Amino acid sequence: MKNIYLNIFPFNKKILGKIVILLKKNKIIGLPTETVYGLAGNAYSKSSINKIYKLKKRPKYNPLIIHYFDLNRALKDIEINSNFKKIYKKFGPGPITYILKRKINSKIVSNASANLKTIAVRFPKHKNLRSILKKLNFPLAMPSANISSKVSPVKATDVYDEFKDKLKIIIDGGKSKIGIESTVIDLTRDPKLLRPGIISHLKIQKILKEKIKTNLKISKINSPGLQKKHYSPGIPVLINQKKPVKNSAFIYLGNKYTNRKNFFSLSKKSNLKEAASNLYMLFRKIKKMGFKKIQIQKIPKRGPGLAINDRIKKAAYN
Repeated sequence: MKNIYLNIFPFNKKILGKIVILLKKNKIIGLPTETVYGLAGNAYSKSSINKIYKLKKRPKYNPLIIHYFDLNRALKDIEINSNFKKIYKKFGPGPITYILKRKINSKIVSNASANLKTIAVRFPKHKNLRSILKKLNFPLAMPSANISSKVSPVKATDVYDEFKDKLKIIIDGGKSKIGIESTVIDLTRDPKLLRPGIISHLKIQKILKEKIKTNLKISKINSPGLQKKHYSPGIPVLINQKKPVKNSAFIYLGNKYTNRKNFFSLSKKSNLKEAASNLYMLFRKIKKMGFKKIQIQKIPKRGPGLAINDRIKKAAYN
């Protein structure tokens, strides 16, 4: 299919050079990750950080995730501990974000971390993004490339739908493999799960050999993804539904309702990992098709289902 978008580009050496120049000039770029697409800017530049918040219409109290190529580069900004080392050894680089204490001499712009004494840190696995990070002498602040509280993008065209030509470059890295945001774990004291993701708290517990606190009552936002309303497709979302109503799209697991226009399967094999990767894509598709409401069948609360339930609960909040 011909690329009709003037600011969407395939990744290659030539475009890599342009991206590096633009990021050094404190411009904002749309980039793929293995989780969702992100809005990337220089985490050491106040100008870049302000542009990200303005583009996303993001509240200033909501910190950004800072992306590094490797641990050696991150050590300039963060204090690590034994729990971090164990998890990083097993899952890094990958779809997990660590809340860690900020070093006093860190160059991370204060408002990138909402003026907190902690930093949300990630080491992404996506090949294109790693090639870019390797070429830079600064990390990238990179929240999801969508207007705040809306559905996260899983394709380059989703990013375009959100920002049109406000971004000079959006890299087409294909559909995001995981399709939902990273797991977030607070390691500043006793380990606490702040946001479930494809890496479950049970997998982390197995590595740490200690229990992780979950289902916390959030009194202070110290991580992305903690707002009550988030991931919204822009139309009402109803969860734990049993049967469809008029003008409503019905999302379910399995293949029971094939060839019916208002039924959409997250996974015909009822695979929860596949379901997670298809969730946001279906949200966008249903909205574009003109449905006035989304109903979602009860999703099992196990494995990736925990992350799916977190996302749909927040999408349904009003």
